[in-house]
Amino acid sequence: MDLQKQDLQQQSAPAVSELRASDAERDRIADILHDALAEGRLTADEHAERVEGVLRAKTVGELEVFIQDLPAAHRQGPGSSPAPAPHRPTAGALPIDPDDNVVAVFSGAVRKGRWRAGRRIHAYAVFGSVEIDLSEALFDHQQVVVKSFAIFGSVDIRVPENVSLRGTGSGVLGSFEVDTLDSGDPQAPIVYVDGWAVLGSVEARPKRGKIVADILDRVQRKVDRSLRKHLGH
Repeated sequence: MDLQKQDLQQQSAPAVSELRASDAERDRIADILHDALAEGRLTADEHAERVEGVLRAKTVGELEVFIQDLPAAHRQGPGSSPAPAPHRPTAGALPIDPDDNVVAVFSGAVRKGRWRAGRRIHAYAVFGSVEIDLSEALFDHQQVVVKSFAIFGSVDIRVPENVSLRGTGSGVLGSFEVDTLDSGDPQAPIVYVDGWAVLGSVEARPKRGKIVADILDRVQRKVDRSLRKHLGH
């Protein structure tokens, strides 16, 4: 009976191509199209048309249609995605002492705008609130740790939507919430949030519409180099 039940479940399971596409899968297809444009495999009009189709696609199968005539699709295979970022920083990659302390005691403290993020940031909210907005920050390092402590207070962290985000922490009569995020770029920054909340809250999530400019700049430089090569400069 168990074998029959298992067979029925396998038969009823949808094929990979029929699954709903995620934002990470759309990003992967868009990256392949960017590379194809840089390599001269697609014209600018073809690239724009396909990217528009990627944004409208509902399933994994619909996404794969836009790259099925490109070599990258056959190297990676349908439905594949980049390896997820590790859940903990690389041992010895980060300093013990913080590069930046953000402290709010019976007050509020904010880090936002175009600022340079260090490898380790410590946030302390004691009967106060801390806001750390990395959505426009400059990342000099791939791995960044935000150590967060909230005691009768709150620590609110925002990151660009094209980085990876990981969280390891706990709440004691409080909440510790981190929205896990995987970037489609294996070289993208990874933000690790850990610590604890006591009768308070720690929250970290992506800020939609905000991306790390450094990643886009790298893609643009790649396209520019390819265009200069084709133009003979």
